[in-house]
Amino acid sequence: MNNIANKVVVITGASSGLGEATALHLAKQGATLVLSARRKDRLDQLVDTIVTNGGQAIAFKADVTVQTEVQALIDTAMNTYGRIDVLVNNAGLMSIAPMSLTKTDEWDRMIDINIKGVLYGIAAALPVFQKQKSGHFINISSVAGIKVFSPGGTVYSGTKFAVKAISEGLRHEVGGDIRTTTICPGAIDSELKFGSSDEQSAETVKEFYKMAIPAESVARAIAYAIEQPKDVDINEIVLRPTQQDF
Repeated sequence: MNNIANKVVVITGASSGLGEATALHLAKQGATLVLSARRKDRLDQLVDTIVTNGGQAIAFKADVTVQTEVQALIDTAMNTYGRIDVLVNNAGLMSIAPMSLTKTDEWDRMIDINIKGVLYGIAAALPVFQKQKSGHFINISSVAGIKVFSPGGTVYSGTKFAVKAISEGLRHEVGGDIRTTTICPGAIDSELKFGSSDEQSAETVKEFYKMAIPAESVARAIAYAIEQPKDVDINEIVLRPTQQDF
């Protein structure tokens, strides 16, 4: 039995990287997709690709740092399909720089996207899941949410530790009918590696990401969590390149 077919899956940050790869992979499994990001042109191209290949998807422009836009995303999914089975809180930013540079604007941006964006997604979808008595949150953390990525990634790690903590607390509070999965990827080939404005840090990240594995690796992990029977809750998946020791 295909437990992905016909499920309505909402994905944030779907215009590239992990979100795009996950959308393409789940579409092949028969999922119905609601894809969100700020770059509507990229979303439209992705939807066209999915529909051309026999899948079902719509695009919705939203910034996860704006609560009203996240709520509108969930409302649109409900108005279009009448239910939501999975929310993938994927949108993220990684700005690497030593704390001594005090790039507080980048700290704020990571907190807004990586933490508040996840919380806004939960706030919008949780009432839907509770009313349905079913639903699945999939929150993207990082191996940097398990071990602090320093020097340089201290604040980024802080945001990803937060995602992991929020996910575990959410599981404990609403588990039973609602599933919660935390995905902790290592170096994955995506636009995440381009988020650093500090030139030296950006070069270090570029070198580190030479070992990166394809975004499809995470898409398969997400599919694995979704396809389990409803009484099985995959709470955490950690994956990284074989050669990555961090």
